[in-house]
Amino acid sequence: MNDILPILLPILAALVVLGALIPVLMKTRKNITNYPGKRDENDPVQPGAGGGTLLEDRPAPPRERTAPDFVDREGLATVEVPDNVAGLETVPVETPLPVAGRLIRLRERLVKSNNILGKGLLALLSADKIDEHVWDEVEETLLLADLGTEPTLQLVDALRERVKVLGTRSPEQVKALLREELIKLVDPTMDRSLRVERHADKPAVVLVVGVNGVGKTTTVGKLARVLVAEDKDVLLGAADTFRAAAAEQLATWGQRVGVATVKSDVHGADPASVAYEAVKAGIDQEVDVVMIDTAGRLQNKVGLMDELGKVKRVIEKLAEVDEVLLVLDATTGQNGLNQARVFAEVVNITGIVLTKLDGTAKGGIVVAIQKSLGVPVKLIGLGEGADDLAPFDAESFVDAILN
Repeated sequence: MNDILPILLPILAALVVLGALIPVLMKTRKNITNYPGKRDENDPVQPGAGGGTLLEDRPAPPRERTAPDFVDREGLATVEVPDNVAGLETVPVETPLPVAGRLIRLRERLVKSNNILGKGLLALLSADKIDEHVWDEVEETLLLADLGTEPTLQLVDALRERVKVLGTRSPEQVKALLREELIKLVDPTMDRSLRVERHADKPAVVLVVGVNGVGKTTTVGKLARVLVAEDKDVLLGAADTFRAAAAEQLATWGQRVGVATVKSDVHGADPASVAYEAVKAGIDQEVDVVMIDTAGRLQNKVGLMDELGKVKRVIEKLAEVDEVLLVLDATTGQNGLNQARVFAEVVNITGIVLTKLDGTAKGGIVVAIQKSLGVPVKLIGLGEGADDLAPFDAESFVDAILN
């Protein structure tokens, strides 16, 4: 008997402890199950590398804020809305250039660029004799400009008919008809306005997405300058938690125009949690616009794209997502079009931001994207400067490439 006691005592003690824990575990399970905002069972939570847990899946216990601009929730790394971001050198607040002046500067830059689209077409269509060889060259020029097959055939057919009717072709006549047909393709009737007006009790929310390396964070920073120039009160959310220094880069952009940034200090934290906190902070502080920067995603990586869909769904627990802007590099040509199609399947793209539209051979991508997705190009960038981002205007764009 004495030999058995040392074995039985630990077992009995374990049973007593387990019996005490069962009611607690059952109560906890009941609370989680009955939480009205819990995620669909087919969309499980994936905690971030920093141990963060998505806030929509369990309610945080009531706790006092330690400071007016401080958020601290159970299971989530600290997320701040700082006046001056910790660890960053304080930079002087700048006054962004007016939006109207940007359009003029961008148009001038397009005019001065080596634009084969406009110049090549004008040269071909002004020839003394336009035969099948010339039309083949016109078609090739349009395809090299990434106009796409269907828009190219549409434009060539329209030009053939009009040139035939005109008979004689002065440079002025050719330029006028080419301008009319290109404007039709670029489609000035598309709504290119940004939905950034504050709702009655909530801010407008803008989600910025795209693949690696297209300049999403820079675009968010530049767009913040556009909105500040229009007297908007803006808050930034650094939901790119995987790229080193992404949050600091975004916060620096914000500092330059006096805009606060919500970020997590934990590398690899759940981006959906950061996005959630940013929108919540925007609601609490009654800002006009909250812009969320997301991590770069390869369009052929299913897991990453699913995560992007999750970020959008989490934001919608608090507020409507008014704009989903897809940032594309114009120099990638038709590959950019493939990217756009995949992103459109995951989130409802409302507008395109086209960067590096330097007016060389790639201007036709504007038409190709719009034709394929039915989504307008809303913003264009032509340079590296802080204010080199402006609203897209169809007529100004066509006039610029035709000089």
